[in-house]
Amino acid sequence: MNNITGAMTALITPFKNGKVDTVCYERLIKRQIEQGIDAVVPVGTTGESATLSHAEHKECIEIAVATCKGTHVKVIAGAGSNATHEACDIAKHAQAVGADGLLSVAPYYNKPSQEGLYQHYKAIASSVEIPFMLYNVPGRTGVDIEANTAIRLFDDVSNIYAIKEATGSLERAIELLSKRPNFCVISGDDAIDFPMLANGASGIISVTANILPNLKSQLVHASLNGDFKTAKEVSNKLYAINNALFCESNPIPIKAAMYIAGLLDTLEYRLPLTPPSDVTMQRLEETLKNYEVKK
Repeated sequence: MNNITGAMTALITPFKNGKVDTVCYERLIKRQIEQGIDAVVPVGTTGESATLSHAEHKECIEIAVATCKGTHVKVIAGAGSNATHEACDIAKHAQAVGADGLLSVAPYYNKPSQEGLYQHYKAIASSVEIPFMLYNVPGRTGVDIEANTAIRLFDDVSNIYAIKEATGSLERAIELLSKRPNFCVISGDDAIDFPMLANGASGIISVTANILPNLKSQLVHASLNGDFKTAKEVSNKLYAINNALFCESNPIPIKAAMYIAGLLDTLEYRLPLTPPSDVTMQRLEETLKNYEVKK
């Protein structure tokens, strides 16, 4: 099994007149390929997967696979749900259409026990053969995949190779890496990508990379090559945009920033997400003046 690591982008899902803008989606993925990203992650939580129909979800995976075919860029398809059988269905479809791996967010709202999380993930990962990544973001899901549960899954299920950690806790990442050095920890918080990588993380899945894939890939590749001086410089440069992109619920600011930068033709969200405030738009406009966004 080939572990997928490095610089990875949590793709937004563009909408036009209430529907997925498939032309724009393909264009955005091609831009990621051209600017050094190692893998794209369609229909994760940044891709507003919670408000997509299953048909839309599957179509986005298919577009990503088709666009990345024949390139160096891998596709880690979002396959998360708070219903285990639905996540299994998406996971099987992703494998069937050629996705290279899967990312599955912890089930939200249900608040399962640690045993429930274990059984949930074991069922999904066992339904496929491709590499599988857990996704821990308790601030959004209401449940924490505790370190011992993640390690148990890594030990027991052969294709579970990684966890995207978005707890904001360096201590959690260090705990996992100290107990299982071969367990790939992936940073899920743009603000702490550099310290995560410096402490042994194998890569990032980034929101900011939607707009600045060149800088985020430079940060990751410098870190993984041991050039921490360069990586720190890039990290410092990215601080302002990383901070601004989370001033409202993700992906509200990142889609607005991409619209301001001319990467999106329309600025649309699915309710209950709404457009950003005027204050946020102004902040994003001012922040973006400090960056060169390559089209």
